[in-house]
Amino acid sequence: MHGAAVWGVACPRRPSRVAGVTMAGFRVHALDTLRMVPHPAVTLLLDFGSGSPVLDSAAGPQRGSMVAGPGLGSGGAVRARGENVECVQVRLSPVIARAVLGASPAELDGAVVPLGDLWGREASRIREQLGDVSSWQDRFALTDALLARRHEAGPPVDPEVAWAWHRIVSSRGLARVDGLAAEVGWSRKRLWSRFRSQLGLPPKRAVKLVRFDHAAHRLVAGEGAAHVAADAGYADQSHLHRDVMEFTGATPATMAGEPFLAVDDIAWPGRGTPAKPI
Repeated sequence: MHGAAVWGVACPRRPSRVAGVTMAGFRVHALDTLRMVPHPAVTLLLDFGSGSPVLDSAAGPQRGSMVAGPGLGSGGAVRARGENVECVQVRLSPVIARAVLGASPAELDGAVVPLGDLWGREASRIREQLGDVSSWQDRFALTDALLARRHEAGPPVDPEVAWAWHRIVSSRGLARVDGLAAEVGWSRKRLWSRFRSQLGLPPKRAVKLVRFDHAAHRLVAGEGAAHVAADAGYADQSHLHRDVMEFTGATPATMAGEPFLAVDDIAWPGRGTPAKPI
């Protein structure tokens, strides 16, 4: 239970056949307004229940299956709600998102987009298929097969762009942005342009988002803000405070108690331990 909502969470028993894909299943009968906390992935929400998730943002409410680029919810501007919500949430590494979606994350322009706008009738078909099976593991298998097929048929990003992204992630946002271009043998202008157009955000923003995500989960785990700031590459605690406010619209202390992050740790456990089935 988190707040007034009782969450059912399911995790796949085996990893996706596509590197860069992680997923979890959610069942929530009454979802109160929930602040979405940014994450360095493209978010794909596959709705199939009798109810429907709703994401409220500056562009207005968006219902049903949807997709959003990296950093969904920046500034605390996106809230989720709904009744009888059942969905599979997929996190796509930006490196594979263009192939899976059939469009670059940059084309999402930071907005929440109906999945049907990208996939057409296929969005309706997967909703029906997910609703027709009775177990979460079957739903994960269906989803994984769809993602694998689309990934195989879609265009890859440039190897240099993929390398730069993985360098940022593996360093937990501590990679020196100015050195990335030299390391791949490209000009700074070329890398910045390709990175932004293929992954949906510029390298400097990617570094900030990855660093924030790492720090946010450490704060939720109960570590002190001063220690997290010093260890995660922030100049000082005030720097951490500013970044958390920028990404969430909340203070570090408030963000550490956000239900979304508590559920996040259950659905995507850091050590790979599966959550208990629903």
